[in-house]
Amino acid sequence: MADFNSMQEAVISGNLPEATRLTQEALDEGAAPSAIVNDGLIPGMLVVGEKFKNNEFYVPEVLIAARAMKGAMALVKPFLKEGDMPTLATVAIGTVQGDLHDIGKNLVAMMLEGAGFKVMDLGVDVSPEKFIEAVSDGASVVALSALLTTTMPNIGRTIEALKEAGLKDNVKVIIGGAPVTQAYCDEIGADGYSPDAGSCVDMLKALIAA
Repeated sequence: MADFNSMQEAVISGNLPEATRLTQEALDEGAAPSAIVNDGLIPGMLVVGEKFKNNEFYVPEVLIAARAMKGAMALVKPFLKEGDMPTLATVAIGTVQGDLHDIGKNLVAMMLEGAGFKVMDLGVDVSPEKFIEAVSDGASVVALSALLTTTMPNIGRTIEALKEAGLKDNVKVIIGGAPVTQAYCDEIGADGYSPDAGSCVDMLKALIAA
């Protein structure tokens, strides 16, 4: 029997060798690839997100947990069939035009992937046009990040560009970053705001369920 509890623990503690060993063992024993992901890897990463949100884990712990999860996922992915892993939503994430900061954005991307979202990481300094392109390519959520007060207005400009392209009603727009607030979110017409990467998963789940 696949040991899903130990698999979760390996992800939580960021133990890459153990996470990959247990995943390979489960595959060799004939465990369903979707069960390995849904019962072993994702629950582990959700605990990491919860601990991060509660200040029990910090950025380094999240990064090594994500590395363990990614290593294990690389073993499982070739065996996953279409439909094995229903994704909650496809999220196009990026730091807005003019802003080159990516640690916060990367953490959010890892948390979302770990919770079962499909993530299209567009990187940093992303123009409104690139976000529009991502929506045309199937993204149903746009996640915008800015770390500087000088680049924050580009969040609003990106939302305006989505409206002008006639796409705003088709997507949920979520925003975050150091200078960003709930008041700013309300002012520019974004759908959701998260103060940190740990809270982002819960906020987005609530948003798409609404």
